Amino acid sequence: MRIQRGGRACLWLALLGLAGCADGRMAQVSGTVTLDGKPLEKGEITFKPADGQAEVTGGSIKDGRYSVRVPTGAMNVSISAPKVVGEKPIYPGRADSPKMPITNELLPARYNEQTELQLEVKPGTNEKNFELQSDKRS
Repeated sequence: MRIQRGGRACLWLALLGLAGCADGRMAQVSGTVTLDGKPLEKGEITFKPADGQAEVTGGSIKDGRYSVRVPTGAMNVSISAPKVVGEKPIYPGRADSPKMPITNELLPARYNEQTELQLEVKPGTNEKNFELQSDKRS
């Protein structure tokens, strides 16, 4: 089978794109997330490159555990845990309207919108446990 000049260029670019996703640039990050000493039941964790040069990645937190493939390098980490506080109709004014949940963020902004969490992701396997504290006032 003979590949035309334009086809060879496309094939070469595709191979270069695949090389950019090689395991040397990605790493496995896993660990636990606790809130006030207890496993975070459910939430989302996001890793955003501090330099903005790689893609943002993330995954789910379930029963306090997470495991995500992340680009190597310095990361800003955000953790979110929406809590259902009620529901509202999708179509206001209709008695038969299905309902949708109303949520509030369970965690303080220092863990998500204004995150203070950081991690240096090294090649290979990384383990990072996050011990979060709520904003309870005594």
